[in-house]
Order: sequence, then structure tokens, then C-alpha cells
Amino acid sequence: MMKQIYLILAVMLLLCLAPMPYGYFMLVRFVMMVAFGLMAYRYFTIKKSVAAWVFVILAVLFQPIYKIVLGRGIWNVVDVVVAIFLIAIYVVERRLERKGSVGYQPLPPTEQPEQIDNKFEFRLEGKLGPKELIYVASEEDRALTELIESQPDVFEGWGKMIGFHIVYLPLLMKRLKDKEVLRYRAPYLTEAEIGRTAIDNDYLLQYLEHPSDRGKIKQGFIRTEDIHRGSDGKDKAINRFYPLNSNSSEPIADQLHRIGKQISIEKNEHERLLESRICYEDRGKYEAHNAEDRFNSQIGEENTDDLIEEVKERIAKLRQRGISQYLLEQLIHPDDRLSRLVITLDYRLLLPEYNDMEIKMEPLVKAVYLLFLNHPEGILFKHLPDYREELTKIYVKLKPYGMSDRAIQSIEDVTNPLLNSINEKCARIRGAFVGQFDDRLARHYYIDGLRGEAKKIALPRELVVWE
Repeated sequence: MMKQIYLILAVMLLLCLAPMPYGYFMLVRFVMMVAFGLMAYRYFTIKKSVAAWVFVILAVLFQPIYKIVLGRGIWNVVDVVVAIFLIAIYVVERRLERKGSVGYQPLPPTEQPEQIDNKFEFRLEGKLGPKELIYVASEEDRALTELIESQPDVFEGWGKMIGFHIVYLPLLMKRLKDKEVLRYRAPYLTEAEIGRTAIDNDYLLQYLEHPSDRGKIKQGFIRTEDIHRGSDGKDKAINRFYPLNSNSSEPIADQLHRIGKQISIEKNEHERLLESRICYEDRGKYEAHNAEDRFNSQIGEENTDDLIEEVKERIAKLRQRGISQYLLEQLIHPDDRLSRLVITLDYRLLLPEYNDMEIKMEPLVKAVYLLFLNHPEGILFKHLPDYREELTKIYVKLKPYGMSDRAIQSIEDVTNPLLNSINEKCARIRGAFVGQFDDRLARHYYIDGLRGEAKKIALPRELVVWE
């Protein structure tokens, strides 16, 4: 639609050469101001600053508020020049669209793309999601990156055809620059840090197991095919690489078509391999070895069962963007920066280094939290009755207007190890923190521990400040 707008604007400008009523010229000025302003914004968002500034200047030139007086003859020249400029842009973008257009057809059985060794071993930090194709580049291909940045919908559409999310990291970070995502993943980021958050196309190459492989990955897409245990006892990701090159004699559309067919063949072969392994396990000859070989304590499915609805919605929004949680954590967690926990005189819970975030809890839940905060060594649930009096004193400070019979009963229930009340309160405490920021950081603040062992708050007590 944007390309057709160029032509419409050009026609409107050329009509100014004809004898038209004064109102038409005012309409043209207003339309041009709005259209050129929107075009400037569009080009700024895709980092084409020269084109953006050109449209800013044109918007100012045509704006009808403080009219620039040039005379009818000069304005006619300006109208023609700008109209030719818009037509030229239309032609260029049409050519780019044709160059980058994708028509995907299923692979006929008789056609087989040339098989190449495109497997590269990455450390586990370089793992991708099973439905992600991420563009990587050790060398810049300016024409290719401009095509991806200006027409991401073309590549995203191609990805959907072959069942993958296409992730272009610089554009991904632009889309994630909103508080809902970045503040949740990294609550310590300031406004200035959010503005500087950026990532290059060579980001994932730092996780190559063999750095010498970097020279073999110039530009293209990678995807994770398998996880295996390396010779050093650590888990590795096997990533497939698919080169893409704007200088090739093969058009981009044909290259994408070939990549799609290659992925289809590789996935079928990998599925047959997995089926053969399963059959071998069924005979009882491979089960123990396979279980140990595939053991991985670093990766786990997200457990959202005890998260509040707000957290579930946030995670769902991230997944809708085609981003695996694992990859997202790698991109937006440069460190595990912990904030102080300040307990104010009126018993508010504040995290000053997380942009003065306040953690809110109901009085009894907060009383349980403060009780565990007072005991860095932890508390065994079976010993909870010994802490009933202390918990009562804390609760009275939070509710100084007296204890109701209901409150007394609630305190007795939460300190009764035979009831589930303490587990419920701990779940609410966890939800209070995880509802505000990522569990990777939140786990330092809520009550946790192994079954049969003392439950405690892991936060170092030098970070706990009582006012």
C-alpha cells in the first residue's frame, strides 16, 4: 500500500501545474505534510536516516501553518522535482520487492538439493528454539540486511510457510524496547539503558564451540537441530547453518526456496534417526545410555502453574513474537544484578535498584515473609509451631488495631505443618515477586528450598535494609 501512496502523491503534485482552485493547493500542502511526516518516521525506524531527513525537510517545506513563499513558478519546479523523486522511490521499492518476493512450493520427490555439511557445534548458551530461524552474519552484506530491515514481512511470511519464526536480532531488539518486556526481564535497566539496548547479527557466534568455524558462517540463518553431551561433559547444541548472499547469481527468492527444501529433508532424516533410537530403546539395549546421554540439568520447561495470570499473559506475548524463553533470557540478561530489599518503617517492601519497585502482599502473607527474612538459616516446616508467637508479633505490627478471631485462626493454620496453609502463603510470596520481574532474579527473593530441608530466602542479608 505504501508504494501506491508514492504514486498518488506524485499525481497530486503534478495536478498543481494545472489551474486549480486555491483550496486544492491548501489540501495538497496538508496531505504532503502528513504523508511526508509518516514516511520520515518509517525510515527512521528502519535506520535509513538520510531518507528520513529528506522527508522531514519536505514535510516542513509543504506544511500549511507557516507557509513558505516561493512564488508560483518556483513551486511548480518543486512540485515536479518532488513528484519525480516519489516515482523513483516507487520504482526502486518495486524492484526490491520483486527481488525479495518468495514463492514456496513443496519439494518434488525427484528434486534433491545438494547435501552439504552445515552442522556447527555451539555451547548450550547458543541454543535456539525448535521453531526459530535466526539470521546471523560474521561479515556484513549491506544489501541483504537492508532488504530484511525494509521488508521483514517477506521473510516472516516465508518462515511461516516452512513452519519457522524468522528472528532478525537488531529488529527484534527494536520491537522489545517497551517496558512490559524489558522491565520484566531486567528490572534494573534505566530509561537510558533501555534506549541503548542493541544487538548485532554476530551475537550468537560467540557461542561457537570452535571459534575457527566463525569464518564459515558469513551470512545466513541458523537453527537448532539437536542437543548432545560433549566430550567435556557439558551439553552442546548442534545448529544447522543456511548461507544467504545478495551477491550470488541465484536470486534471494530462489535461495530461500532452496533453504526451505533443505530444511524439510534434514527434518525428515532427523525424525527417522530419532525413531530408530526409540526402537532401539524398546529392545532394552539403549535406554540407560540414552537417558544419561540426553540428561541436561540446565534446560527445563517453564512451570507456569503457580504463576499469576499477568505473568502467563506476558510469557504468551513473548511467544507470539516467535521468541523462545531461552533465547530471550540470553539476549536481555547481561547480568544477574540484585537490588537491595528495603523494609520501610511502615513495612513496605521496596527494591530501589529495580527502579524503586514495590512488592505488595496481604498482611498475613507479608508477616510470613518477614518471619523468614528474620531467619537467614531457614525454617523447617515441621518446626513452624515454634515460630507461632514470633509470627503473631510481626502480624500485630502490620495490623496494629487488634487481632480478630479469624486472624488468630489463620496464624495457627499457617504454623501447622499438617495443613497446606504455609505452602499457599509461600506460593503467594513467589507470585508477588515473579509477577513483577523474571524468576531468574526473583528466586533470590522468595522462600524456597528442597523437600525435607529448611526453607529460606536466598537473598544475601547485606542486601536487606531495615529502616
